[in-house]
Amino acid sequence: MRKVYILFFACIVTIPLLAQHDKEKMDAFITDLMNRMTLEEKIGQMNLPSDGDIITGLAENSNITQKIRKGQVGGMFNIKGVEKIREIQRIAVEESRMKIPMLFGMDVIHGYETTFPIPLGLSCSWDMELIEESARIAAAEASADGINWTFSPMLDICRDPRWGRISEGNGEDSYLGGQIAKAMVRGYQGADNSFATNRQILACAKHFALYGASEAGRDYNTVDMSRIRMYNEYFYPYQAAVEAGVGSIMASFNVVDGVPAHGNQWLLTEVLRNQWHFNGFVVADYGGISEMSNHGLGDLQTVSALALNAGLDMDMVSEGYLNTLARSLEEGKVTQAQIDQACRYVLEAKYKLGLFEDPYKYCDASRAEKEIYTPENRAVARRTAAESFVLLKNEGDILPLTGQKTIAVVGPLADTRSNMPGTWSVAANLETPATVVEGIQAVAGDQVKVLYAKGSNLTSDPVLEANATIFGRSLNRDNRTEEELRAEALAIAAQADVIVAAVGESSEMSGESSSRADIGIPDVQQRLLQELLKTGKPVVMVLFTGRPLTMVWEDENVPSILNVWFGGSEAAYAIGDVLFGKVNPGGKLTSTFPRHIGQIPVYYNHLSTGRPASDRAFEKFRSNYLDEKNAPLYPFGYGLSYTQFTYSDITLDKTTLTPQGEVTASVTVTNTGTYAGKETVQLYIRDVVASISRPVKELKGFEKIYLEPGESQTVRFTIGTDLLKFYNSDLEYVYEPGEFEVMIGGNSRDVKSATFVLQ
Repeated sequence: MRKVYILFFACIVTIPLLAQHDKEKMDAFITDLMNRMTLEEKIGQMNLPSDGDIITGLAENSNITQKIRKGQVGGMFNIKGVEKIREIQRIAVEESRMKIPMLFGMDVIHGYETTFPIPLGLSCSWDMELIEESARIAAAEASADGINWTFSPMLDICRDPRWGRISEGNGEDSYLGGQIAKAMVRGYQGADNSFATNRQILACAKHFALYGASEAGRDYNTVDMSRIRMYNEYFYPYQAAVEAGVGSIMASFNVVDGVPAHGNQWLLTEVLRNQWHFNGFVVADYGGISEMSNHGLGDLQTVSALALNAGLDMDMVSEGYLNTLARSLEEGKVTQAQIDQACRYVLEAKYKLGLFEDPYKYCDASRAEKEIYTPENRAVARRTAAESFVLLKNEGDILPLTGQKTIAVVGPLADTRSNMPGTWSVAANLETPATVVEGIQAVAGDQVKVLYAKGSNLTSDPVLEANATIFGRSLNRDNRTEEELRAEALAIAAQADVIVAAVGESSEMSGESSSRADIGIPDVQQRLLQELLKTGKPVVMVLFTGRPLTMVWEDENVPSILNVWFGGSEAAYAIGDVLFGKVNPGGKLTSTFPRHIGQIPVYYNHLSTGRPASDRAFEKFRSNYLDEKNAPLYPFGYGLSYTQFTYSDITLDKTTLTPQGEVTASVTVTNTGTYAGKETVQLYIRDVVASISRPVKELKGFEKIYLEPGESQTVRFTIGTDLLKFYNSDLEYVYEPGEFEVMIGGNSRDVKSATFVLQ
């Protein structure tokens, strides 16, 4: 099936959540409801506590239970189990005065119990239909267990792989991030945002805004950038989610223009409401309001008033709204209209979900028994994982494996279940995924003997390893010495035809609060690889990672490298599928791999300089390093296949474009290898002369095609002025006449090019 994605965002067209007559009906209902609510009850709708003590048995006199009865809780999050949720909802709608139903949220980031690849891995599929389907399955499973709100998708652009939460996003490119944002919102909320059934849930785009640009890649750290960069390079994924009708947005922990996002009126009101016309509600991140005090903006009452004035509607965990807004109202620091508006936004979300009509809409226990972690969902997860894997190197065509009688599977990640799903798998059963050893054996069959040895621990530092295996995950650190573990591995390697080394990061070495200063493969694992290579046996490196890594030595020495990210609950079987050629890998990187941490940030769509970098390393008086190349290890869009694809030169149907016209750029792609495979054909454009410095290239479209051996297909991209627009120095969204370069290829580095002129 042909899949073409072209960027258009000149004007905002928000998909309506309700038809006009339904909106009038909703407005009347909520107005009547709010006319009967007390101030305390309105503020209560703006309060989102965590599960607290209620989850340990629904204690009759627990603190949160009493608050629910008083109407002081608008929703709760990360409670698992439909029976628990139904009982909490019962308290809200039967024992509180106003009987207002509650929202129940969860960090359903890349699946529920059936988990899909971490978002960074999922983005490498470049398959919007598959990404949408993953969100649809996640929504169906979560809703079957009582959840009606997910804190996803995460849309932060990140160009510093030291930042742990790069694993939770979609890489470095704003355009691709925007397409994924739309696909995820459609998957969670349904194509028409009607929430017509109990299988669609409320999405939450996060973190607004710029969180992925934290200085030094350190989580929760300062962000500082120009507004022109915000608009041209970072804002679009959030904006795309708004266009798709996302029902809620979460504020980010960082400052924007020196003001924390939770209290930033320009960000939450001027941009989000006035410019983009967002009509959902804005929720705080965990403790985000109270943490503004750490930024130096005042005590809890002060920062709570600041957040409300800025346009933040729901307070997560801090309870600053619950405990201080009434006093701030008396003192004139906030207004009744602001409280009413925030309360209304929350109530509207509940109305759109259908909770006022049926508070137990998402509490059908029979669904939980039949629709969670089903064989059908797991089959989709297995296929999705395989589509996300990126073949980084395959010297000598070691892969796919064929004819081997004995395979040695070695490495600290070869026999672990809990690490397969990856970070933010909060609802998953971490004991159910197969291990890599089991997945390889299952796909290889009984005719192949699979041997296993751990080979090394994750790191040589027990403390670091302990910190990397939290949240119920374990790598079962082996107390044998490094030499003893390695000797065992070499002994089984001697018996094998090929060695599969399962190495890299553990799942919790990336994710929230998991920044790394050194993003190389841990030293003890690299020493293991060195010894395995000395055996002379073919070595396949199966790389687990939640971020781009610095792997120059591995790239120079290991003949075959397959990046499997953290592929979800079915990762092990998908790894077997790809290793044995049942699936030809077609994943393409969405984040650049640096050669050295000193290059960071390194990304494909950078601006040029007055003295552009030379192709010759270390040339004087150019924008080069003295001791390293400028080029990355693996560029954005890169990924190999078991087959080869060749590109013809670009054909333009015209070389002059008028503002009302279009140019069609065509290229013919041929599968010149011996395997059928998928290729993602990527369109880049450069504005050669403009009123401000423009990137050396920008992704503007892509098409994923499937070709049999010897088959060719012509791919066409239509280019109009909407693809040529940018925000100028006055933040006006414009196109400018002049020369444009069109580039098409299989990655951002290896492209064909042609030029046209916009009159």
